[in-house]
Amino acid sequence: MQPLLNSHQLKQLTISLQAAFSNAKHPSREDPADLLSLFIAAKQVEGCSPKTLAYYRTTLERMSAAIAKPYAQVTSDDLRSYLNDYGAKNGAGNVTIDNIRRIMSSFFSWLENEDYVIKSPVRRIHRVKCAQVTKEVLTDEQLESLRDGCTCVRDLAMVEMLASTGMRVGELVGLDLADVNLQERECIVTGKGNKQRPVYFDARTKLRLTEYLALRQDDSPALFVSLKGKPKRMTVGNVETRIRELGRVTNAGHVHPHKFRRTLATRAIDKGMPIEQVQKLLGHAKIDTTMRYAMVDQNNVKTSHRKYLE
Repeated sequence: MQPLLNSHQLKQLTISLQAAFSNAKHPSREDPADLLSLFIAAKQVEGCSPKTLAYYRTTLERMSAAIAKPYAQVTSDDLRSYLNDYGAKNGAGNVTIDNIRRIMSSFFSWLENEDYVIKSPVRRIHRVKCAQVTKEVLTDEQLESLRDGCTCVRDLAMVEMLASTGMRVGELVGLDLADVNLQERECIVTGKGNKQRPVYFDARTKLRLTEYLALRQDDSPALFVSLKGKPKRMTVGNVETRIRELGRVTNAGHVHPHKFRRTLATRAIDKGMPIEQVQKLLGHAKIDTTMRYAMVDQNNVKTSHRKYLE
């Protein structure tokens, strides 16, 4: 039939024949909830975190309920109207709307690849333009204030580790004692998608970790543990709360673990580290993500202009 049908018609013919000969119901008419569960399972196999999977499911369930059509009948206009209505009703900004668009794109692309729909309706919906907001990084003075504000060796070691490695807070709390090599000043973290990578820390961090570990008398495998009661592995919430409190009591402003990561990326680029190496250091899959993290120092731009263009 290839000489007579185009690619889309061939795909539809394939689906119909498979359904007819297998005595199964047509895939495009399967229960939307079943298709959504299959998609979530596929993303789980790809290594998405439980938090990401929950966000995907909630977003797509909300979309499905609002449009109330079989996925094979959903059009680009349906999705545009949904995004527009969602933004108006919830006061959502462009960043949120584009996140929803990306999730819908991933879902309908999967439906297309699995032959549940002929063509993804999201193909015609372009990326939503978002304003570039310059995000703050920690100054040298703020970092010193945070260090001075630490009332225990554990917190000081935690601040030094975040500042010198730029690791994610989830990677920090996931660290075990066995993951850390003090002699080589490096550790192995497990990032997004369960991908492992080495990160490196400086001599000051090594000293603080050594002091902290010398005080440990428990048998927990975790690197950072709670101080009250039976030692337990710290959670992301525990670290965020402690860092936020440090920022408040030291007048360092609004401080959160991710700010250390952005600060490291910015300083690395300012000091001339190749962007590809910064990307590896931070564990980014795409270099565009690294560029969004790093806020280039305007003084360096001025110096480079005088060096190269005057």
